Order: sequence, then structure tokens, then C-alpha cells
Amino acid sequence: MPTPGEPTPPTRQAPAAARTQGQPAPAPVPAGNWAVGMLMATTPCSARDALRILATAADLADVAVEDLAAAMTATACGTALPSRLERALRRSVEAARTRGPAGAPRAAGLAPNPARTEEVLTRLRGCQARLAAAPQDPAALRAMDDTAYTLCVLMGRPTALEAITAAEELLAATTTP
Repeated sequence: MPTPGEPTPPTRQAPAAARTQGQPAPAPVPAGNWAVGMLMATTPCSARDALRILATAADLADVAVEDLAAAMTATACGTALPSRLERALRRSVEAARTRGPAGAPRAAGLAPNPARTEEVLTRLRGCQARLAAAPQDPAALRAMDDTAYTLCVLMGRPTALEAITAAEELLAATTTP
């Protein structure tokens, strides 16, 4: 039983009928919301990318997305994630973090304002902390998703991880004489 003030994961619902191969679940169940929030806070990524990571990990582990999400939420109560699921999840996150070719051309355009970049990056870090504290909070999920999207657009990058890296490089270059 959780102590007062400790977040409790939602109860597991019965898994949906057979999932479609290669497709993420159409709408996450409450346990899925918790798992998506956990991924968004730790990876960082958008909700769409978190669902993709969950679907890929579920395919690798040969389990339903709902079952993987339920196992992930159980870790908040101290239950260890089965090693097969943990390996699949790690591989899926690693694949999501892998960048495209190093020499890939970047779209030409104006460089983002460093002050605005720092503001959005700081807001993203705040959203990550908020999601880490309450992965199931719909407002925190929306805020993280919106901020990740804003940073992607601002930096002209397709994923949140690439946008964060580009933003950090831009800020490092503007502070270095």
C-alpha cells in the first residue's frame, strides 16, 4: 500500500483484443497513460514517440502494448520489470534515440534566438521534472508534448532528442567567446 502523497499507478485493465502488428495501440489505456508519461519524462520525447517506443518494445518482447504498459506501471510500486521486457524497452528507447546519418544536410533557415531557445529548453526540463513526479497527469503530458513540439519546430529537428542536442549546442556556442 502506498504511503500518503506517493503516486499510485492505475489498476490494470483487461488487455484489448489482439493488437495489430507494427501499429501502436489506437488509444492508450490508463496504464498506458502512465507508461507514456514515464517514457516522456525519461527519454525525453513527444507522446507520439513514446507510443511508438511502447509499440516497438511490445513487438520485440512479443507482448501486448497494454501488458507492457501495465508492467511498467507496476515498477512505480516496487515491482521489478521482467528482464525480457526491460531488454525490449531499452532496445526500443535506444533505437528512438539513434540519429540519422551524421552528414545529413540540415534545412537552411534563420538561426533561432538563443534567449528563446533557452526559455523553451528550460520549460522542457521543467515539464520533464513534472512528469517524473506524476507520469499520469494529463496536463503534464500535454505540457511536455507541446514543449517538445515547440523545441522541435524552433530548432528545425524531427525529434525531441535531436532538438535538445541542437539547442544545447547553440547555447554552448553563444556563451563561448
